[in-house]
Amino acid sequence: MRDVQRDPAEVPLPIDRVGVRHVAVPLRVRDRVRGVQHTVAQVELGVELPAHFKGTHMSRFLEALAAADFTLDAQTCRTLLGDVRARLEARRAFLCFRFPYFLERQAPVTGSPAPMDYLCWLRGTLHEEGYHMTLGVEVPVMTVCPCSKAISREGAHSQRALVQVEAQFTGMLWIEDLIAMAQESASSPVYPLLKREDEKFVTETAFAHPAFVEDVVRAVAQRLMTHPRVQGFRVEVESLESIHNHSAYACIEGPGWQSLDFGRGTFGGTLWIPTSAR
Repeated sequence: MRDVQRDPAEVPLPIDRVGVRHVAVPLRVRDRVRGVQHTVAQVELGVELPAHFKGTHMSRFLEALAAADFTLDAQTCRTLLGDVRARLEARRAFLCFRFPYFLERQAPVTGSPAPMDYLCWLRGTLHEEGYHMTLGVEVPVMTVCPCSKAISREGAHSQRALVQVEAQFTGMLWIEDLIAMAQESASSPVYPLLKREDEKFVTETAFAHPAFVEDVVRAVAQRLMTHPRVQGFRVEVESLESIHNHSAYACIEGPGWQSLDFGRGTFGGTLWIPTSAR
């Protein structure tokens, strides 16, 4: 049958990325406590398309996914990228997995347990020059405004903030480590279940540790810079302001950060993800 995708393009311009997204797949992620955690990922796959091709072969992305092993680790992702690149005869292939990861959180005083979800993503690219991957997580935290506390006779405004951490690294990096860095940098972590004793503790702890969004992003960046596995990072903190009709944010891109420029993780377990494996 005629391969229409191979026809010349009416407008002969190269396309940076073309592919499929919002493909749901079952996923196994290594879990520090339980060994393996089962979750569901939304997958995005893409390739570069040269100017002389009219289109790509969308079915081949799904064929590559169907043949993949959905235990998330560096080798699985590199194999999938290599398969996509070969099937599509592309110079560069991209992937992004977005998935919820669950940890059991215990309330700080009563110890009441409940599961809490964290939005995670794994992005990668494979091309002629090498292989690069990043791991990211979004962590909700609580902040108390230092200015509000300093100028107010009574109380201060507090809010939830979102810390997005994305790291390039060598060896093994636990998602739990990234979550802990974010939580330790804020006025307080947030919890899925709190009794009255817990709520009192969280409130008093947070007000004893007020932090601007700038304070939080710097504290996370400092922790990332001293982590022995992290080779490059990007951290962004968004404060969902409680007394303003806008959010405040701050961002630091650390030494060694190499943007993959393949969408933004807005959305772990243990993932073995080398920053470069050739």
